[in-house]
Amino acid sequence: MSQKVELNSFRHVLFQNYKLKVKYLIWLLISNIFFLTNIPYSNILKVSLLKLFGAKIGVKCIIKPWVKIKFPWELEIGNFVWLGEEVWLDNISKITIGSNVCISQGALLITGNHRYDLTDFPLISKPIKIEDGVWICAKAIVTGGVNVGTHAVLGMNSIASKDLLAYTIYNSDGSIKDRNITK
Repeated sequence: MSQKVELNSFRHVLFQNYKLKVKYLIWLLISNIFFLTNIPYSNILKVSLLKLFGAKIGVKCIIKPWVKIKFPWELEIGNFVWLGEEVWLDNISKITIGSNVCISQGALLITGNHRYDLTDFPLISKPIKIEDGVWICAKAIVTGGVNVGTHAVLGMNSIASKDLLAYTIYNSDGSIKDRNITK
């Protein structure tokens, strides 16, 4: 890396038009009232609000308090999905979550990153796909561009920066515990 990062040359590209900026500001207000709170608002209300802002959500989705979702219009969730307390879906690109998925407390799914090797530190973003039956354990992180295969388990405090194989358990030390989860 021969270049120095010059953050004063960074160009923010998320809000290219006024309409999107206003939509996001309204979402922030709604999110802070109904999602980022200890008040246990009903899942029906929270799912309805997410759908109002463009999310596609199946049936029987459980959204616990303090779930943070950046852009609902970049979110697709299947049936019977659980989002635990303090889950953060930092989705500037699409996050697709299959059915029967559990994303446990404090997990982070983050689609964005930066090109640290370029002077202007440009934003890059890649979608995340979580297939059916996956368990993302507490405090685990999934980064942009990752596909988590069906019924994979990402252990507590683990980081997934590349695709995870189906029916496989990934430990926090990077080891694979078992490639033979019963199908």
